[in-house]
Amino acid sequence: QVRLVESGGGLAQAGGSLRLSCVASGRSFSRYTMAWFRQAPGRQREFVALIEWWTPAATYYRESVRGRFTASRDNTKVTTYLQLTELKPEDTAIYYCATRPSESRPSSALKISVREIDYDYWGQGVQVTVST
Repeated sequence: QVRLVESGGGLAQAGGSLRLSCVASGRSFSRYTMAWFRQAPGRQREFVALIEWWTPAATYYRESVRGRFTASRDNTKVTTYLQLTELKPEDTAIYYCATRPSESRPSSALKISVREIDYDYWGQGVQVTVST
């Protein structure tokens, strides 16, 4: 049974930092794309970032977090991280990790998917709250 478990959320002040973790289990994720989404109150879930399986991994971010958030992964620990810095109140949301078999290869153009429907497995989510 595939399982993704997020941790590391909490309360931070604007300008502060948090690091989210997502531990995967239940199968091999060696060639899986790992992604992060978030859902703010009253809003639809939106794509935040993705990271590919190879090293050094290719990444992609939504425009509003580019330069502030950094995705990374430790394949030996089957763990994906999302470092959140320069947090803003509008970053307040439940953050989810998700995964799907990768359609990208190191020597080819990155195939980016920001759609929820493209991801097969999801974590339960972790709350991030940013205060002013």
